[in-house]
Amino acid sequence: MDHKEGQYKVADLSLAEAGRLRMEWAESRMPVLMKLREEYSKTKPFGGYKITGCLHVTKETAVLIETLAACGAEVAWSGCNPLSTNDEVAAALAEAGIQIYAWYGQNTEDFYWCIDRTIDKTPHTTLDDGADLIFRVHSTFPEKADDIIGGSEETTTGVHRLRAMAADGKLLYPVYAVNDAETKWDFDNVYGTGQSTLDGILRASSVLLAGKNFVVAGYGHCGRGVAMRAKGMGANVIITEVKATAALKATLEGMRVMPMEEAARIGDIFVTATGMKDVIRGEHFLAMKEGAIVCNTGHYDVELNLEELAEISVDTRIIRDNNREYTLENGKKVYVLADGRLVNLAAAEGHPSEVMDMSFAIQFQAHLALIKSHEAGEKVEKTVIDLPVELDQEIALMKLETMGLSLDVLSDEQMAYATDYSAGT
Repeated sequence: MDHKEGQYKVADLSLAEAGRLRMEWAESRMPVLMKLREEYSKTKPFGGYKITGCLHVTKETAVLIETLAACGAEVAWSGCNPLSTNDEVAAALAEAGIQIYAWYGQNTEDFYWCIDRTIDKTPHTTLDDGADLIFRVHSTFPEKADDIIGGSEETTTGVHRLRAMAADGKLLYPVYAVNDAETKWDFDNVYGTGQSTLDGILRASSVLLAGKNFVVAGYGHCGRGVAMRAKGMGANVIITEVKATAALKATLEGMRVMPMEEAARIGDIFVTATGMKDVIRGEHFLAMKEGAIVCNTGHYDVELNLEELAEISVDTRIIRDNNREYTLENGKKVYVLADGRLVNLAAAEGHPSEVMDMSFAIQFQAHLALIKSHEAGEKVEKTVIDLPVELDQEIALMKLETMGLSLDVLSDEQMAYATDYSAGT
């Protein structure tokens, strides 16, 4: 373990060169964020500000980190998941002078130690994926919240919890709901999660998807993306849901819908994408077919009740990277990928760079908005804030332009017609 007091702690600094190559590849696929870097590195709007992040340390995240730094920020960073850090990328960031505390395979104590080190130098803004950093400030360092201008949250689970905090009057500073921006949830969550989840399953198992009964728990944006991609690979997709409208959408989009109790008996591959705990429990594991594969693509590992699985197992062993075999008391074997952690990050590389380009461009703009409001002396309510729709459209237009695509433009007459309630038929 390479450790420089007050600066970084990573697995192995000698991995930096390989990490830099990964980051350069991501940069070549993230033109929107690179355009923002080019534009704002000249004026350095983040100069004099400390931005602290707790987000998966991937090559794409590294492009965001270095963009913030190029635009003047003092950046401190930790990973938001014990199994999602790419050690090569972490090493490259440390070598570049970023205050980074992250390595693959952390235990719980390590995980929070890393977050705490990023809070030591009180941040001006926080950037989260799952709200662990925000919760740590609130629970352990509440005195630092007075100096924090605001924050941003990247994922659905985090936004839900922060909205609950705000409703209870417990949120100590404003937070932008980056996850709820259309250029995030309708692209990152759907296309990013869909592709990267299947990537993780295939790397950890190498199984054929065509013809398999592929069970997706949850038909929100992430679950829909996974179902779409599994169907495209020839799988027979089954959806389990607790929300009637989501189940109806799945049905009308050609998926079978049933309770997990029924799906457990016929599924070959299971993916949870709900944000809820105990979605697959002991009784479900016992009902599964011989050789069933189970994984999670929701933010936390609680969606699979692995404690109950251990209680009903007589043996366990690692078959291959990120693939643990459990022999159940009934003699059947089931396989859990990535120990129930995010399979797309623990067993693969996370979302493709092209979709993270938009998500991280929104993150950049959220922190720019926070600092502009602060410098203008504006009072921002301590709640969860949605980003302006106009900003969403601006990011989407930038993305289209980098793809060589353009839009029609409404004429003045058409714009007048759109709001002319007297026009009739």
